[in-house]
Amino acid sequence: MNQSKAMSLLGLANRARKVISGEELVLKEIKSSRAKLVLLSKDAAPNTSKRIQDKCLYYKVPIVMIDNREELGSAIGKEARVVVAISDAGFAKKLTALLERT
Repeated sequence: MNQSKAMSLLGLANRARKVISGEELVLKEIKSSRAKLVLLSKDAAPNTSKRIQDKCLYYKVPIVMIDNREELGSAIGKEARVVVAISDAGFAKKLTALLERT
């Protein structure tokens, strides 16, 4: 239940232009400290998954795993997405709270 609430909130964040998707763009956001939260699909390729997790660890960006890429993509009205970054602290905090309860 909470995951669908979280996905609705992610859609809202996306409309507010606070969501960045795509591996390279997300990595750039992490490096520049603009990413407040990273959502990574559990079905991401091992290399992608490792790169994103290593960067998040190094730059101390919280990361939350999402069940699959389709869910992540549809939440922001796009094709399947493996990784997205939230660039707004308020949205990031609320999303983290919702997703940690699932």
